[in-house]
Amino acid sequence: MISINPNPVVPVLPKITDRTKIDVRYALIQPFANAHIYWNEEAGDLVYDVEEPLLKDEDKETIRKLEDAMIELINVNVVTEKTPDKIMEYVDKTAKFLISELNLKIEEGSYEKIFYYLYRDFVGFNEIEPLLRDYFIEDIECNGANTPIYVVHRNYHNIRTTLRFKELDNLSSFVEKLAQRSGKYVSYSEPLLDGTLPDGSRVNATYTQDVTSKGPTFTIRKFTKIPWTPIQLISFNTLSPEMLAYFWMLVQYKSNIFIAGGTASGKTTLLNAIAFFIPPESHVVSIEDTRELNLPRENWIPAVARVAMSKGGVGEIDLFDLLKNSFRQNPNYVIVGEVRGREAFVLFQGMASGHPSISTMHADSVDTLIKRLETPPIELSPTLVNSLDCVAIMTHALIKKNETRRLREIVEIVNVKGDGVVMVNTPFVWNPAQDTFYFKKESKVFEKISIRYGLTIEELQKEFLNRSKLIYELYRRKIFGFDEVRKIVVDYYRNSKTVLDKFGIN
Repeated sequence: MISINPNPVVPVLPKITDRTKIDVRYALIQPFANAHIYWNEEAGDLVYDVEEPLLKDEDKETIRKLEDAMIELINVNVVTEKTPDKIMEYVDKTAKFLISELNLKIEEGSYEKIFYYLYRDFVGFNEIEPLLRDYFIEDIECNGANTPIYVVHRNYHNIRTTLRFKELDNLSSFVEKLAQRSGKYVSYSEPLLDGTLPDGSRVNATYTQDVTSKGPTFTIRKFTKIPWTPIQLISFNTLSPEMLAYFWMLVQYKSNIFIAGGTASGKTTLLNAIAFFIPPESHVVSIEDTRELNLPRENWIPAVARVAMSKGGVGEIDLFDLLKNSFRQNPNYVIVGEVRGREAFVLFQGMASGHPSISTMHADSVDTLIKRLETPPIELSPTLVNSLDCVAIMTHALIKKNETRRLREIVEIVNVKGDGVVMVNTPFVWNPAQDTFYFKKESKVFEKISIRYGLTIEELQKEFLNRSKLIYELYRRKIFGFDEVRKIVVDYYRNSKTVLDKFGIN
């Protein structure tokens, strides 16, 4: 049987600040599909080229005949529920049976390429399958028929690909496939799709030309099975070791943290990184509209909202329902993917009653965030808003002509007065001119922790310094692996002195 590896080893890509010097190639589906990212002088920008086997005209005709015949034979639901090896075997046997039955003539060496395309189109997501297999891609965007598909790459950001749906019918069929795999339905009467693919990726699509003039569109926000570790974020200069050490302290001592920022500014990425520091024995409940979080722990309930099964809202379970229910599950930590409406009241009631929480919200500053919390549709009282300990503001940044993400500032909430005036302390800021991070020792949250837990400020500062040194040492030694970093954090909770000694930190 032909071997296909849809999950090759994730490569380490070079850090190149000059986009005109980028020229990298790595495997997506071994040994058939590769990504080639390079600077195109004619386009004046980066190009993402999906390299797949070249087919002769007779091979294309063979694939067309096989696909027409396989549509009648293959049950896609059965195929996608099997293990990868069983899927390969199933497609291989079916294809060979049809080749024999249809008396198709195939040149030696052509069958492997034909098999790849059959696997890609029946089991995978057609032309988009290699992009979905790219660990570095966060978003896939199609703006209509006969327009380039764009991707958001973790290292190289927005890139135009060489892929496009040339025919309107093909694009419509693909959107139908996205709907079917999401367990949803699209039609001319219901042309909007918002669903989740089997791997957890979020898909939003339009179906008809009268809704979007260029024809059907789709955006896929990929679900990351292996999220960035906190140490990897330092390697991207998203934040500093001191910022991570600060979050580690706050998480251990059950403070309430909000992460604010614009769309795709890195809020969920930072949330995942902060969640690394939740003590290993803690019981965590997370609540999301669409599954994006991936926490490195077993004692965790990931809850996802459910849309209505029919018109009238029957069967709907929203964030408010999930959050209300979560507090009956006796969580040590509650994580809410994004706060937007009435669930905020339940979340802040939980904070006030001693359930530490981490959440995100769309806002570009602390003032904006507080206003959103205190005005409709949320309308929290200043007393409840005071349960919040700190806000991290994520932002898009242009550094040396490259678009990237930075943690702009960490702001501590000292007091929210009845008239809405907010007293704050800002222990961490990012300087965009120098692309460096600054921090001051004075922390109002450390003062709260000192009072709650009977620790001196000096003890907290010493612990903060040790953790900063440890995080920097992990970065210096290039210890980025998901499991490696998680084990060090767990070991630190169990015996911090042993871990510090191991890394030569006094």
